[in-house]
Amino acid sequence: MNFPVTELHQESAEHSAALPARSLHKGQHTRAVILDAALGLASQIGLEGLSIGALAEVTRMSKSGVFAHFGSREELQISVVREYHAKFKDEVFDPAMLHARGLPRFRALFDLWVKRVSVEIDSGCLYISGAVEFDDRPGPVRNALVGMVQDWQDALERAIGIAALEGHLRADVEAEQMLFEVHGLILALHHDARFLRKPGAVERARAAFARVVSHYAVT
Repeated sequence: MNFPVTELHQESAEHSAALPARSLHKGQHTRAVILDAALGLASQIGLEGLSIGALAEVTRMSKSGVFAHFGSREELQISVVREYHAKFKDEVFDPAMLHARGLPRFRALFDLWVKRVSVEIDSGCLYISGAVEFDDRPGPVRNALVGMVQDWQDALERAIGIAALEGHLRADVEAEQMLFEVHGLILALHHDARFLRKPGAVERARAAFARVVSHYAVT
């Protein structure tokens, strides 16, 4: 038989339920703080330089405290890749989706991509630096990086295909080839702006993009 719940019992039950919820929220907040610090650290020293110990020092937490949130260095690296991808989606992909289908949306994807890369000149793009670090190192971290980059390239390729369907690009446009050319512009921008510190790299990337689009556009 179930006993009726008095107000005192109900209040006690609600208080007990609130404790795990507050604990969970605090744990999520702590994890978010650690991830933010890890992302900043990875932008400076690379994913390979990340370690539980280095992150504990940066966040002024114990190693066991950091370890409790990730369990291993590998899981920490993968979590950082996912966090970077989530931020990239928020800043580049989602705003571009507000633009009209076809070429306007594809242009927005490129413009926002360039904007992000230009902001990252001092910190570096995790997709690019990660590719250099893990291009010949099979394993879960490389798989996570490849998956995130492939997701982004698939989105760009779909945007090119939609632009062709909308009649903005030639019907015979080879989306994979156009994507290759556009992606090459971003790599050149990152190289010239970050490594060579050449002024005007952003403007040259935008001018080159305009020529690529003009080549494939319906006249």
